[in-house]
Amino acid sequence: MDADFLKRVRRADSCTGCGLCAAVSPGIRITAAGPGWARPEQIGPVSAAEDQAIAAACPGLVVDQRDNPHDPAEPLWGPQRFTGVGHASDPLLRHTASSGGVISALLVHALASGLVDFVVQVRADPDQPTGNITSISTSPDDVLTAAGSRYARSSPLAGLNDWLARPGRFAFVGKPCDVAALRARAKADPALAARVPLMLAFFCAGIPSDRAVGRILDHLKVAPGDVAAFRFRGDGWPGFARASLRDGSSRQMTYNDSWGQILSKEVQFRCKICADAVGAAADVACADAWYGDDRGYPSFEETDGRSLVMARTAAGLAVLDAARAAGTLATQPVPVADIIRMQPHQARRKRQVLSRLFAMRLVGRPVPRYLGLAVAQAARREPIMAQVKSFAGLVRRFIKGTA
Repeated sequence: MDADFLKRVRRADSCTGCGLCAAVSPGIRITAAGPGWARPEQIGPVSAAEDQAIAAACPGLVVDQRDNPHDPAEPLWGPQRFTGVGHASDPLLRHTASSGGVISALLVHALASGLVDFVVQVRADPDQPTGNITSISTSPDDVLTAAGSRYARSSPLAGLNDWLARPGRFAFVGKPCDVAALRARAKADPALAARVPLMLAFFCAGIPSDRAVGRILDHLKVAPGDVAAFRFRGDGWPGFARASLRDGSSRQMTYNDSWGQILSKEVQFRCKICADAVGAAADVACADAWYGDDRGYPSFEETDGRSLVMARTAAGLAVLDAARAAGTLATQPVPVADIIRMQPHQARRKRQVLSRLFAMRLVGRPVPRYLGLAVAQAARREPIMAQVKSFAGLVRRFIKGTA
């Protein structure tokens, strides 16, 4: 029989692919499913204790932010001890990273200061350049090599036991759902919490399938076997999706075309009902600090990278302050009200989450439990007709079988 958590996640189609379940139980492994999502597969017994531990931390079932809740008066952007914009002081790191390189700069500082002994982060798979692997970084060069967004499936928590088997403390970088799962697991395991003094997240717009990534190569008229290296972004801001070929040539397309026209059209279902795409459980969360126009649309013209930076915990604020004092990065505060111009799509997503959860309930699907995330307060900021459209659109897709 399937583990109970697995049955519940499958009924809701709410798996994020984080991989935590595979770390908790040897009876679970992560594999590719459907058009290319990371999904758990039961390969052996799952004990009742393992099942309970997984269910308590699985972001497909629960995201619990009650220990550090959203301010109900500011429900969109999560806990904040510092909000600003900034960039890595190292020009190469700033240019290579996807925006201003602040996450990478924080990792460099954490390693140099001895806060951590290594970093767990995702980078390109050398054997499949459009895919991802989770790896260890122990030097600034390692961090630089891994810099840049990777818009493909990843399950960084599947290897949690491997990281814990290494000596020393580590920083973790992941999607908001990855960090939420790790934070929940750490709350239940003080020994784990002591090993991970720094958790970093980036704002996430959703995880595209392998099939969607393949469509980029099709658009570029590139065979997968000809690709020697692949970047989704970076080497500028926002940078280009670029396939470097084995013959030494390269082909590229703009971020607006690669993400806006291809990848964003095929993200997994759980991402469409995400109440924490801004990394509320992280110590520090970063995003693109887009320059928005008067109509509220971000500009994707190439320019020097700029990160939105949000320290969410005392630990996050401490490492941010220390990195600034060391000259590793530069920041300046901005009013919270400015974020909506930088990240309008995240604002709309959060405001519409409740309507989509109601649509799931209407058709009999179980819904994830979102606690301390101010979902109802965010919904009150969305016009009623927009809520109705969001609700009806998802119900229609359920009926058609396209959701």
